[in-house]
Amino acid sequence: MANTQKTYALALGIVLAIIGIWGLFSNTILVFGVNVLQSILHLIAGGFGIYVGMKGQGKGYSMYIGWIGVALGVLGFIPGVKEVFLNLLNINMATTWLHIVIGVISLGVAYGVKK
Repeated sequence: MANTQKTYALALGIVLAIIGIWGLFSNTILVFGVNVLQSILHLIAGGFGIYVGMKGQGKGYSMYIGWIGVALGVLGFIPGVKEVFLNLLNINMATTWLHIVIGVISLGVAYGVKK
């Protein structure tokens, strides 16, 4: 049976790496704001996810990505902070909601899937 934790880490890592590469050449991906700094962070998280999905333990990756996603999502609703996010990382409201969704799904995988 496949290790769901590692499979999720690998899949999310690949998606984050693709988004990171795409974001180096664009300021938006569909409706989501991106910039070079955010794209570099996506590439780092994506590379780590690919590594973990192939060699490591997927649960820790899902847990960290989950908590980071939820934290970024919640911070994106706080006046003053969301403006800093917009200026520094080009994180718009669509991206804020996406962070929450990915964070909740990642936490669900981390804490709800045994293997």
